[in-house]
Amino acid sequence: MGVVPRGGIGRLLPGRGSPASGGAEERPGPARRAVLAVAGALTATCALTLAPGTASAAPDGPAAAPAGDRDARYSRYVALGDSYVSGPLIPLMRLDPPGCFRSTANYPALLARDLRVRSFTDMSCGGADTTHMTRPQAVPLGGVNPPQLDPLTRQTDLVTLSIGGNDFGIFGELTRTCPELRPQDPTGNPCQRHYTVDGVDTLIDHARRVSERVSTILRAVHERAPRAHVVLVGYPRIAPPSGACPAILPFADGDLRWLDAVERALNTSMADAAERDGAARYVDTYGTSLGHDACAPGDQAWIQGKDTDPLAAASYHPRRGAMVGVAEQVRRALADGAHARP
Repeated sequence: MGVVPRGGIGRLLPGRGSPASGGAEERPGPARRAVLAVAGALTATCALTLAPGTASAAPDGPAAAPAGDRDARYSRYVALGDSYVSGPLIPLMRLDPPGCFRSTANYPALLARDLRVRSFTDMSCGGADTTHMTRPQAVPLGGVNPPQLDPLTRQTDLVTLSIGGNDFGIFGELTRTCPELRPQDPTGNPCQRHYTVDGVDTLIDHARRVSERVSTILRAVHERAPRAHVVLVGYPRIAPPSGACPAILPFADGDLRWLDAVERALNTSMADAAERDGAARYVDTYGTSLGHDACAPGDQAWIQGKDTDPLAAASYHPRRGAMVGVAEQVRRALADGAHARP
């Protein structure tokens, strides 16, 4: 899912929504203020990114691999996705372009190092939705992220993808609107009622509709990189299975359960897309992140709460612990019989 600019998790990181994304027009609010905070933090972080000797901060290219590692299973890896992939404010940040808020310690970067791939290209970008897989994405702070599928070739042998939370503005609506409605009914579900129209839970419906969009992207990935092993990575758990932590996740009690239901519907959509595709593999990070939701104590929490930490993570976004955990899940999936397509 995705600096809360313009819409929190769903609008995984700042970004201009595409008219084709199907999302409602976004209005200034807490998310907009978060962009300004992130921009200031990014200025300081970027100085570190440019420091000499920081090999991991270099633009995409051949990854450093130990001499003699000629038998590595994967050699050309391309990572795609939104801010739950890019890792806004997880040190150190990259500058290509700065508005994508791409970390050198996000899960694709960690995975690339672990697998010792020879070539690693990270196209992930905050605010991306499925339309940005095939179209350019204008980003805050200037610049444009090219269509994320552009680097895929017949030589690509590994692709990871996490996308969908920004489609229809799903996460942006949740993180922008729900905290504002909590005072109306702190123990109820005012946000869920707000998004229920004529008996239809519109955000759950949107989450289900993401499935076909992801299926379309998977087909395009296979067409451009027919030999690649494709891994579709789900979103980690944000809310706890019970209880509440309003100082961290300022949702009404009932809406916290609903937030979890929306996320589960989104992950189910992705899993269904992978199943229909037949050639892509879905990696569940929701189940394995139990006990690591935003309400978990201290470093056990994989997700940042409502307050941005300029030296760790953007609000409602993954911390470094999440990236380590997700990278390990994907690595295990690849080791567990996952092979490049013939």
